[in-house]
Amino acid sequence: MKSHYKYFYMALLALTCVSCKKYLDVTPENVGTIDYAFRNRNEAENYLFSCYSTIQQLTYVQNDAGFTTSSEIIFPNNLTDNQGIDPTGFNLIRGTQNSANPGLNYWDGSNGGQAIFQALRRCNTMLENIDKPIDLGPDEKKRWIAEVKFLKAYYHFYLFRLYGAVPIIDVNLPINSSAEAVKVKRAPVDSVVNYIVRLLDQAAPDLPAVILNQAKELGRVTTPIALSVKAEVLATAASPLFNGNPDYISVKNKDGQALFSSTYDAKKWDKAAAACLAAINVSETNGAKLHTFIAPANITKLSDSLKTVLDLQTSITEKWDVNTELIWALNPTFPDQTYCGPRLTAKAAANPSFQGTFAVPISEQELFYTHNGVPINEDKTWDYANRYTIRTGDNANRFYIGNGYETVKAHFDREPRFYADLGFDGGIWFGNGMVNQETLYYIQGRGSAALSGPTDNVRLNITGYWPKKLVNYLTVYDDGYTIADFHLPLIRLAGLYLLYAETLNEQGKTYAEVVPWLDKVRQRAGLPGVVTAWSNFSTNPGKYASQNGLRDIIHQETRIELAFECEPGWDLRRWKELQSVLSRPLQGWNIFEASSANYYRPRTLVSPIFNVRNYLWPITDNNLIINNNLVQNLNW
Repeated sequence: MKSHYKYFYMALLALTCVSCKKYLDVTPENVGTIDYAFRNRNEAENYLFSCYSTIQQLTYVQNDAGFTTSSEIIFPNNLTDNQGIDPTGFNLIRGTQNSANPGLNYWDGSNGGQAIFQALRRCNTMLENIDKPIDLGPDEKKRWIAEVKFLKAYYHFYLFRLYGAVPIIDVNLPINSSAEAVKVKRAPVDSVVNYIVRLLDQAAPDLPAVILNQAKELGRVTTPIALSVKAEVLATAASPLFNGNPDYISVKNKDGQALFSSTYDAKKWDKAAAACLAAINVSETNGAKLHTFIAPANITKLSDSLKTVLDLQTSITEKWDVNTELIWALNPTFPDQTYCGPRLTAKAAANPSFQGTFAVPISEQELFYTHNGVPINEDKTWDYANRYTIRTGDNANRFYIGNGYETVKAHFDREPRFYADLGFDGGIWFGNGMVNQETLYYIQGRGSAALSGPTDNVRLNITGYWPKKLVNYLTVYDDGYTIADFHLPLIRLAGLYLLYAETLNEQGKTYAEVVPWLDKVRQRAGLPGVVTAWSNFSTNPGKYASQNGLRDIIHQETRIELAFECEPGWDLRRWKELQSVLSRPLQGWNIFEASSANYYRPRTLVSPIFNVRNYLWPITDNNLIINNNLVQNLNW
């Protein structure tokens, strides 16, 4: 597929220039253009790639609400130059969302949002014309139909997560449709979910189990991808935001049809659990397993602690053709490594290309466990009360913290994912051209004179924490930079294990049935199992034995394991926990101070504005005026 990658963007540009209804683009293109697009197999394949084009744009995390509103990242709103980052999505937690001109508007395709209804129109056009190319063989045709049905399902799913009840775009309306005919209504949430699942069930059997021609076709959908998305769809539908949520009882169509069910249905978790297990089984049957790092020849010595860190880091950044954990990623490589890393050398400090402006708040740092595998405020052996006092790095911790460097106690005795995912003042950075474990770089972030400090109002990290997870250890920042590209996962096997654990717990299964799925992930992360960790180290040793306690453990485990991968933001929404998370100020260190005593003083950077209405997106006011069959979401 790589050889055809350019067609995604060429086709997207051409197709989005076609005149369309502003409020909902579901009418077909010019007939002559359609005939040309399907005159033979090659042209039809290009059109297939245009159906993928919108989904490829989702690689830009700045436009993904799961990334920008998750409380994991703060982007400064007062930089002299944003250096190519559109801050619209990041500013939503500052209370900028509105119904006049919504941010990340995926309904209309504006303010960072993609025009998903246009994407659905292209998919329908593909299905309507797939029989025209006379040189298209039956097996390939069957696969293409399945791919397009999957894309239709995913585009509906994306809208569903944002808006809840949405119109179902099953077919394109005729070109001569009346003005009234195109005034579509929102379909109830349960109908939307059933439609998505039906499409995925139709698509899955006709998709390949694995991609054999990796040079050309990696990124195209497979059976494991379709089944994994089905699991996510059903888990979302079973979750508190959409399953018996009384908040939306008043949201109805003009004819009185309820769009959200206020009655809880436990059977939805049964369906989600079955879908998760099916996705896991098919994925594992076709070779999926948790990734572990295999050291190349130039790394001759690696401590156990650094090996675990690299197991975790490379589960994200390993090349997608060899990463056994990766179930689905998009074709474009992750474009934002320069926003995620610190400057580690004097030459890098003088290089304006390294922004490092994606800043992780202290609250996200404190989410990660201690080295005993329990939350920092539960570990009876960890000094939570004095976590902001100063401690000096020593030889025993030299693979995590610079030996002899003053940092804060909170950075010591943390789990390996803490060191794999976060860069911090004094933190060791394996890579950037240095792989000798005894001479590794460490971050120096205190004050404007420090290599990683706030040099100017363009290149500064306002919290003192970087999302290290999103930087390939092979990437080098110096007087120039060499980016080692990777494909950010949309779905990986560890996420499926955690989702299955969640569905089992919500079904009311015993902890003995649930915990093994968590422990698969924890073992790779170098942590003891849940029962061992809580029994021996937690102030709440029986927490895992109750459904509510185990739910808290599962949710925190998921947020840690999938941090910065866009998924936790969506999870917090479906769990109805994002309002609670964003009720607390987002803080960082006092980054302009050079001394450790003054630097390590928390300061509030953002006081988020988020209430019940923010769980779902508003439909643009103008759409409601043009289409009087549409109704607005709650409190917009």
